Amino acid sequence: MSLTAGSRPDGTRPPAAVEEPTAAVTAAVTKARAPRRAGRAGKAEKVPLKVRLRRDRTLILMTLPVMVLLLVFNYVPLLGNVVAFQDYDPYVSSNGITAIFHSPWVGVEQFSRMIDDPLFWSATKNTVVLFVLQLVLFFPVPIALALVINSVIRPRVRAVAQAIMYLPHFFSWVLVVTVFQQIFGGAGIIAQTLEDHGWTGFDLMTNASLFKYLVTAQAVWKDAGWGIIVFLAALAAVSTDLYEAAAMDGAGRWRRMWHVTLPALRPVIALLLVLRVGDALSVGFEQFLLQRYAVGAGASEVLDTYVWNMGIQNGDFSYAAAVGLVKGLIGVCLVLSANKFAHLLGEQGVYQK
Repeated sequence: MSLTAGSRPDGTRPPAAVEEPTAAVTAAVTKARAPRRAGRAGKAEKVPLKVRLRRDRTLILMTLPVMVLLLVFNYVPLLGNVVAFQDYDPYVSSNGITAIFHSPWVGVEQFSRMIDDPLFWSATKNTVVLFVLQLVLFFPVPIALALVINSVIRPRVRAVAQAIMYLPHFFSWVLVVTVFQQIFGGAGIIAQTLEDHGWTGFDLMTNASLFKYLVTAQAVWKDAGWGIIVFLAALAAVSTDLYEAAAMDGAGRWRRMWHVTLPALRPVIALLLVLRVGDALSVGFEQFLLQRYAVGAGASEVLDTYVWNMGIQNGDFSYAAAVGLVKGLIGVCLVLSANKFAHLLGEQGVYQK
């Protein structure tokens, strides 16, 4: 029995080979199916509101108290800024809320008065000087301390040092000022020790020319520990493989810190810097109010204490509201500007583009 070419032993021919589709055919099929796949994906992602509320009801209930607190204490009081455009008198009606509707409108008179007030510009100058000083002297301190603590090998020593530095964060400003008074005051430990040895003592707490450095030192001692926690959390996310690779390439400790550690801290530094710049006109209230009578209003008057003094002590609520409104608007502009600058540097900042 003779076999023809391409035939099987039983005389049948094998099935013809299926031709592979060309690249053009594959691309056409993929292009034709793409809209249907996108449509199915879009329909799958769109979940009805009722389903989402039922699915996320636990999270919604957890965040509901926070939303209520924000609404009551942060957003509803914004409506009271209307008194900045009035000559507000809380005694014109039975209560302070209805007095808003009975107080006369004065337009931008309060803002014109603010521009012509030399005490306002003096408080603004003190606020800006203190902000710049704290930004230069206070902001780098938590970064440096976090790098020092992170370089400690023993975990127990690191934990003890971190706890000691973080403890003053829980102290009130009354306690902080009292501690500094007992150390640097005229009757403090340092002054008494100098007088016991025949030298002249000093009273740093009543020195108006050094007051800005004093409050900066108090802020560093109190709040540097919180910044250390933030930067240590960022350092914990850095892979040890990067340090090992840098060490194998011959990089010493300083070069590893410059090329590995600081780039890892850069997003956190940018975020905290944006927040700090946005809070530039709020350098503190209680800290300066407690030391106001020791150094005088010329050295300790900032915008927060100025608003308190004009609104609460003098009862000039409309003028104080105008100053607070301008302060808030400038803070918003500073946050937006600093965040834009962070975007130009390639960082996320407070929010993405």
